[in-house]
Amino acid sequence: MITTKQAINEFGKPNQQGSYLTTIELPYPMRLAWDKKTKVTKMRCHKLVAENFKNVFKDLLDHYGLPKIQELGIDLFGGCFNFRAMRGGSDYSRHSWGIAIDLDPERNLLHETSSTARFARPEYKPMIDTFYRYGFISLGVEKNYDWMHFEIK
Repeated sequence: MITTKQAINEFGKPNQQGSYLTTIELPYPMRLAWDKKTKVTKMRCHKLVAENFKNVFKDLLDHYGLPKIQELGIDLFGGCFNFRAMRGGSDYSRHSWGIAIDLDPERNLLHETSSTARFARPEYKPMIDTFYRYGFISLGVEKNYDWMHFEIK
């Protein structure tokens, strides 16, 4: 995991306007986690990790196929860019740079551990491995909480 100082050095100081962001096309439609009828076909993220995200989603589609992605809830988009402080802290959230994503937050709650989080199940290991392959980490794997959250390392 990178520190806030390292993130600022590598990605610049975050700002509300997100002047460092780019928009990527997603290779499969996602659904807003809080409004599952709303489709998401694009995502804003930091321009330096845009290819990483595109590769992750392409490989997930290749591995699982769209029906399985939907069945597993991997398409439930919880957000990428959101300029804010970390929950319970004063440092910038990694979402402030658009270098993190949350997926299926309802079934991978912030304080859940591997005993209850959906993404801790064996069928999600290929998804987690894919994120790692492209330079992301899972807070669930690393810290055993916040299994929804994947951030660039």
